[in-house]
Amino acid sequence: MGQQAEKALVLLSGGQDSTTCLYWAMDKFGADAVSAVSFDYGQRHRIELECAEEIAAAAGVALVSLPIDTFAAIGGDALTDSGINVESDLDEASGLPNTFVPGRNLIFLTFAAAYAYQRGIGHLVTGVAQTDYSGYPDCRKATIEAVQSAIQLGMDTDLQIHTPLMHRSKKQTVELARDLGALEPMALTHTCYNGVRPPCGECPACILRARGFAEAGVDDPLIDI
Repeated sequence: MGQQAEKALVLLSGGQDSTTCLYWAMDKFGADAVSAVSFDYGQRHRIELECAEEIAAAAGVALVSLPIDTFAAIGGDALTDSGINVESDLDEASGLPNTFVPGRNLIFLTFAAAYAYQRGIGHLVTGVAQTDYSGYPDCRKATIEAVQSAIQLGMDTDLQIHTPLMHRSKKQTVELARDLGALEPMALTHTCYNGVRPPCGECPACILRARGFAEAGVDDPLIDI
């Protein structure tokens, strides 16, 4: 397989987890070796794209936004369809939240890998976690390992996917952000599924974020904007 350079590409959504991962990557690989990618997939909370730009600029890393409008065309989930209200209860048929976008992380990682391949980047960093997550099957370690294997085989590359938050709770993620000096940029992040800033405080994402900061005993910089 082809050997790639020690450079990293962070999948930066503009949220708490991906921002923590950005600072983790800069700490691990060096700021000069890190760049970021976001995805415009027709999400109703489009403010996250603006947040990603602000976070990348504050961190001094290059950011590119790739357009992927197929998810919006497919529809059927609360993140791309404005006609569906965000619910905290699981769907009876699938057992998943209605915020689950089928295939999203699989597609994101594949596009990110293709982008990285063309630029000699050997590492992807993503903020998925299976400890405190919304029940999304594409956030699990087994899924990420399978995607990495498929990418390595399909692109003939040694590219590695890093998931520094995989086994961390939201409390532990807040503590990691604090230790990496990433708390100040948290004021620039977006988490709310309803796409509002300050956050609504009622959707599943807001509740999970608030609990993590509370358990870590850290004030959320986003709340006071």
